Amino acid sequence: MPDLHVTTYDGPERPSAMVLVLHGGKPRSRQPVDGRSASWRRAAWLARSVAPRAADAGAGVWLVRYDERGWNGGDGRVADARRALDELRAAHGDVPVVLLGHSMGARVAVHVADDPSVVGVVGLAPWWSADDPVSTLAGRTLRAAHGRRDRITSFKETTRYVERARRVADSADLRDMGALGHYMLSGSQRWHDVAVGLTLEVLAPVVNPVE
Repeated sequence: MPDLHVTTYDGPERPSAMVLVLHGGKPRSRQPVDGRSASWRRAAWLARSVAPRAADAGAGVWLVRYDERGWNGGDGRVADARRALDELRAAHGDVPVVLLGHSMGARVAVHVADDPSVVGVVGLAPWWSADDPVSTLAGRTLRAAHGRRDRITSFKETTRYVERARRVADSADLRDMGALGHYMLSGSQRWHDVAVGLTLEVLAPVVNPVE
């Protein structure tokens, strides 16, 4: 098995929480992901934007790079994310983790949300369907943001998924991004602001619990 590639961003020396960023991909592809991958580069831009504001809240940021570009039935990408969670725990201990995923990354996130460190998932333009589990979100928080001009993934499917998740999650909500599309290029600052806001919203109860 190849070594897992994780990019770490400057943050607190001893973070009180972590954000694990999961990038998008394709339904089927065995192409290795490298530093030229558009999906990975977009997620790296997102992670760089999130990191300073996460650090102000005491959280660190890691970005995973999958072994292959495609979902390919899910097993490989789920294994990549679980390996990253194990490595994160080895590095930082049992700190709470928010999974921040774009597109396929959001799909990977809900498949590994049952990891004991994970407190919630933030999905941006998520690729979710009736085939994806919500049981993994039991006792966790789900936040999603989706634009209505997305022609790659479906605002309606995201709505259905969030409605299913409400039955088991502590909290589940969808942010309507209006006339924005899938790749988070148009309206990039708005996407980044929403990503930070939703991530910190998920972390707030565990980083700053009410006495």
